[in-house]
Amino acid sequence: MVDSLGNTASAKEPVNDRPSSRPTVRVQGAAKSFSGRVVVDVDDLTLGEHPIEGLIGPNGAGKTTLMRMITHAISLDKGTVTLSADDRAGPVVLSNLPTSQMARHGVVKTNQVITDFEQLTILDSMLLSVAKHSNERAYQIYDEQSLYDEYVDEIQWYLGQFDFEDPYGFAGSAGEKKLLDIIRCLLLKPRVLLLDEPTAGLPDDIRDHLMELIKQKAAEENMAVVIVEHDLHVIWSMCEYVHFMAEGNVVLQGEPAYIRDHETVIEQYLGSGHV
Repeated sequence: MVDSLGNTASAKEPVNDRPSSRPTVRVQGAAKSFSGRVVVDVDDLTLGEHPIEGLIGPNGAGKTTLMRMITHAISLDKGTVTLSADDRAGPVVLSNLPTSQMARHGVVKTNQVITDFEQLTILDSMLLSVAKHSNERAYQIYDEQSLYDEYVDEIQWYLGQFDFEDPYGFAGSAGEKKLLDIIRCLLLKPRVLLLDEPTAGLPDDIRDHLMELIKQKAAEENMAVVIVEHDLHVIWSMCEYVHFMAEGNVVLQGEPAYIRDHETVIEQYLGSGHV
């Protein structure tokens, strides 16, 4: 494979140098209201005890709001969100930190609505995601040959997994922008990866390949993954444990078969004709 500088570079799979413990996120007494309407009211919820978990529920259940509360993109009216991992000195209270510090603690969330740097190529956008926060200035990032040298193999490995129309040009379609957003998150090697409707708008073959890659990374890198998704094929096939939200509360938790066949889920979400 030829890189953007015209050099031949091998697309090596990223090496796993992660600790063996998987972190958990605990949400306690957390609530959020908008215009007097309670959108989220979670008493006690732990995410990450299983490698890949699902968070499902009807529109308006509070799923995305809860994910944004975890990353403190939305402030809590009350309660706490805590990150725990065996390799840390102690729990980190995420709800005391600004959202800009989440990635430093290994908590990363994809965007539900496609977000892209329109003036950055796919390669430059990926480099921006791995640049140190102190170097997040264009004249420093793109003149840093060491940054490119450090990540070129890993970036090319990810690019080789998907058929971007022009890997060294700009992301064109909505699907390419969605994939780019997810790859940027994976390049950060998160401890906790929150995926908010990651497969929306993707063709089935790309969806399936993307989900298998995420499953692989969760196992190899001891990463906790939480998927918010309306494509229930993804939930039933990917997740070992599922949380069901309705009206701001997590009302059911369990293995996929239990959630899929529970009468509450059928009545409030799936309908009687679900498969």
